Amino acid sequence: MNTLNEIKCNNNFFQHLKDNLSNFEANSKDTKGAQKAAVAITIADLTKDSADGTNIFTNYSRNDASIIITTRAPKLKNHAGQWALPGGKIDAGETAVDTALRELSEEVDLTLQNNSVIGHLDDFVTRSGFAITPVVIWGGPELDLTPNLQEVNSIYRIPVAELLSKDAPVLEHISDSNNPILYMPIGISWVAAPTAALLYQFREVAILGNNVSVEHFEQPYFARK
Repeated sequence: MNTLNEIKCNNNFFQHLKDNLSNFEANSKDTKGAQKAAVAITIADLTKDSADGTNIFTNYSRNDASIIITTRAPKLKNHAGQWALPGGKIDAGETAVDTALRELSEEVDLTLQNNSVIGHLDDFVTRSGFAITPVVIWGGPELDLTPNLQEVNSIYRIPVAELLSKDAPVLEHISDSNNPILYMPIGISWVAAPTAALLYQFREVAILGNNVSVEHFEQPYFARK
């Protein structure tokens, strides 16, 4: 991608992502003692849908590429109210792909098939005891999304171009770790690791074609519970 104007939800961007991800060997972590989970990094267009929070990005057009991201329902046991990619625990007999696709259907009412998967990123082990496998999925244009209010408070489509902002990422050094916390500023808000770390690696690997690891980045205290 040479310019932000090229980041449209079209076949050119699909092929760009697929080529970069095919050249990347995702690292599967030793997950002993951690709960295996998967999340979906799903590419869609920036449809101006009132069910999504896309109206906060007024300087983009509806065919710009975006990533589906949610805020979690306030009464959930784990990470209530936080920014999150659709995802959850890997059930018995499931693969990471199975889980990512199932959670997309359950959380935002988006049903896709295995052929929509275009790659994986590195497993990320969280302070709260999860080993997350990020699955990159092509949703495409003109998707209708509906939040499952038992799990999702709201749905947003974050323009991919926001990930390339000059002020991203933001690193914060803390006293109890040699590694910094990573944040990704998004519009007038921000996302913290672990979600921010996955978005940052998606930027580096899938968009920019760089071989970048994010396993060392820390998470803020509120995300460790």
